[in-house]
Amino acid sequence: MARTTPHDHHENEGQPLYWRIATQLLGELRDGTVPPGERLPGERRLAQHFEVSRETVRQALEVLRHSGLVATDRRGSHATLHGRPVQSPVSLAFPVGAGTTEHGAVDRATVTWEEPPPEHAAALGLAPHRPTLVHRYESASPDGHALRTAVTSFSAVALREVEELGRYRERADGSAAAQLRRTYDWMRKAGLTLHHRDSITQVADASSVRVTRRVHDQYARPLEITDLVVDAQQDALVYEFTVPAAG
Repeated sequence: MARTTPHDHHENEGQPLYWRIATQLLGELRDGTVPPGERLPGERRLAQHFEVSRETVRQALEVLRHSGLVATDRRGSHATLHGRPVQSPVSLAFPVGAGTTEHGAVDRATVTWEEPPPEHAAALGLAPHRPTLVHRYESASPDGHALRTAVTSFSAVALREVEELGRYRERADGSAAAQLRRTYDWMRKAGLTLHHRDSITQVADASSVRVTRRVHDQYARPLEITDLVVDAQQDALVYEFTVPAAG
């Protein structure tokens, strides 16, 4: 890996190495490699990417900050170039099954701070009787017939690393509406790569199916588990996919 000091210059180009890295990074910001508004990779990853030291990366970011092309807050650096906002993949609706019910359906979602179902606690690695953030979602037809219900439990990792989720602890009394549709966006912006495993099975002796979604990050740490019951009939199906982190 190349090394530099604040006064190092690239021997062949006659300009500071950090200036060349700033130019290359700006090019990647403009071509959409890092979408506008998204968090940039950390200094260590940028240093590896450009094969320079972290100090050089730090100086390059400072150049872009002075030019108003990058903004930095306590969560990291963000591209501030104008461009099309980042869109979430349709498949990442939260909770699983939300937004796919019939026209006129009524959705309701709340959050509580409580002990999760035992199978959820085990999947999330929570100690017995330890409370966590639990999200409940229900969609009903205009005549009141339940179309689908979902219960989601979040892990300690998710609440610790995803600031937007952590904020719900103080108001998780089960009374106020809590639409967490952007949950997966928040996780990605926190630097988490999301790996989903959705298992779909028919409920015994019932005209409905159960969908169990488990989500973990790039370190195999559990983030959430959701159990969804849908009024339908389908064969068993299991599929997996991975969504890279925003940074």
